[in-house]
Amino acid sequence: MKRLKRVLSCLLLCALLACQLTVPAAALSDVPEGFWAKENIDRCVALQYFYPETDGSFGVGKEMSRAEFLVVLCRVMGWKPTSPAGAVYDDVPEKIWYAGAVEIAYRQGAVTAQDGTFRPDDPVTRSEAASMLVRALGYGSVAGLIQEMSLPFRDVKANNGYIVMAYGMGLMDGTSFTAFSPEGHVTREQAAAIMMRLHDKLHDPTASRLGLTASKSGLPDLTGYEAVGVSAAKLTYNGAPQISFSMDREEAKAIRAAVSAAGAKALLHVAGGAYHVREGDEEKLAEVLFQAVEDGSYDGLFLDVTGLTAVSQRDVLTAAARMLRERLGERLLYIGVEAPSWKGTIFGYDYAALGEPADRLVLRFDHKKETVAGRTVAPLEPLEQVFYALNRLRGVVDADKLTLLLTSTAVIWDSGRTSTSVTGEQLLAYQEELGARSYYSDRYGSAYLTREKGADVWYHSARSIQDRIQLARLFGGGHLCLSDLNHALPEVLEAMP
Repeated sequence: MKRLKRVLSCLLLCALLACQLTVPAAALSDVPEGFWAKENIDRCVALQYFYPETDGSFGVGKEMSRAEFLVVLCRVMGWKPTSPAGAVYDDVPEKIWYAGAVEIAYRQGAVTAQDGTFRPDDPVTRSEAASMLVRALGYGSVAGLIQEMSLPFRDVKANNGYIVMAYGMGLMDGTSFTAFSPEGHVTREQAAAIMMRLHDKLHDPTASRLGLTASKSGLPDLTGYEAVGVSAAKLTYNGAPQISFSMDREEAKAIRAAVSAAGAKALLHVAGGAYHVREGDEEKLAEVLFQAVEDGSYDGLFLDVTGLTAVSQRDVLTAAARMLRERLGERLLYIGVEAPSWKGTIFGYDYAALGEPADRLVLRFDHKKETVAGRTVAPLEPLEQVFYALNRLRGVVDADKLTLLLTSTAVIWDSGRTSTSVTGEQLLAYQEELGARSYYSDRYGSAYLTREKGADVWYHSARSIQDRIQLARLFGGGHLCLSDLNHALPEVLEAMP
């Protein structure tokens, strides 16, 4: 079923791309050949996001009103205008042509009604356009959390979080290297360029699924997975780097066979820490890792080294990765790293250098934890942290290589001090408890379960997985790796790209 969905999605995308070529250039009298926005305009008209003016022109140079911009945004997002429209704003008559789009956009959170007016005929500013885009994508709460993130633009004094996100995701550019012109107005051709960027990112079919497994028991259907890391070994150190195998050879062989039968690549997943990466051991580290892959007949290596903080460790890992790339040849090389952390630890990874030899750079995230009103708030891979990491690595590492490592088991906190992993089976049992209630935090993009007796449980749901797929796609990626395939919730497995 999942494979069929992906095939149908690809066919739909091909159909959309094909129809984009059906509008002849002559149909738009004011869009000459060579015009910078011609391709975007033609595609927008073909997709019926925009319609030509009554005189056969596109309306190049015409400023868009707030209502017009919102109507086009609704079309790109696939939101059907409500009919009949209800009253949301004092200045939006219920029977006016854009009333249904304004109402559905309000219901979807793309606009707010704080002062009771919408100002539909006012030209939409660049700042307002950024806010509508980010809110339409469901990241209004995230934008509020990242207001302090820096921008290269000196003229942004308000709506900082929204502009950071719209710019970081590549939906809007500055008007110069140091200016965003937040109060400037958006013309129809500029809106066409923005909307096609959004369209292309939302419909990017290149996302892939990966996962880790430490047991043959409980392994789900692996159809559609790009690769599976077999957690069969760990790095050790006894005067030099060594490999310690933690899985029986026959079980590892059975897992490799299951992965291969599903059409995926089986990678040897080797975990290690800062203790195992020491200056002068580059060649030995690369050699023992390569030999382990070779001896086990794996399709590649997933090297997962955590906790690096020193420059010397960074250089050793980078050198070893380059050697491994050469030794592995056509076999895959995935490298796990701690993601850049906003207001957190500064990790010792050369992301740019590691991104060159790696087929995938897998980002591991800190789990944020705080106590609010006596409850432990501990979302898994919080959206603002994911955004910061992807934004920080934009232009540093090929976006198509960046992969998000997501915790597929739930986490329960004992009095807010220590955490314990909870399997999908255990979480389902908790959900059946008397008085248990499941919620979704828009602020963090995470699901959680409250219990009358016992600690709260934080976990990924289908919705939180989809939120992270979308965010990664907006940066040009979309690859996800589950930390534990054997104990993931069924809805999490179903939501994978």
